[in-house]
Formats: sequence, C-alpha cells, structure tokens
Amino acid sequence: MNFDKEFDASGLACPLPIVKTKKALADMASGQVLRVISTDPGSVCDMAAFAEQTGNQLLEQSDENKRFVFLLRKA
Repeated sequence: MNFDKEFDASGLACPLPIVKTKKALADMASGQVLRVISTDPGSVCDMAAFAEQTGNQLLEQSDENKRFVFLLRKA
C-alpha cells in the first residue's frame, strides 16, 4: 500500500512510539497515510487503541522480521 510519510520508531519503548506517531500525524493533511515501524511489542495494542481514540484509521498492521508495521490514515 502507498503511504505519504514514514516514521521509524524502532528501538523506542512505550509510550514513545505513540507520542511520536501523534506528532508525525499532526504535520499531515486529512486522508494522508502514515507508515510506522516499531520494535516494541506493546505497540500492537497501543496503536489500535490510539487509532480508535483519535479517530484515525488503522488501515493495516503486520509483523515483518520482529518489526511491527502500521499504516494509519489521518482523520
């Protein structure tokens, strides 16, 4: 899937992947897609909860070589 911006949160522990994802989304226009990469296993639950609470859409979530990849569409 195509994305407009990418943020690599590898090596960051909770809550930093979510905090930095929120900051990255703030600079984006509504409808744009952000790709986030994380190595924190907690980010799987956190990213889903973040999307639900903020109204952003979690389009895709995958696990690639011990890295978690998320695609979020800004509300």
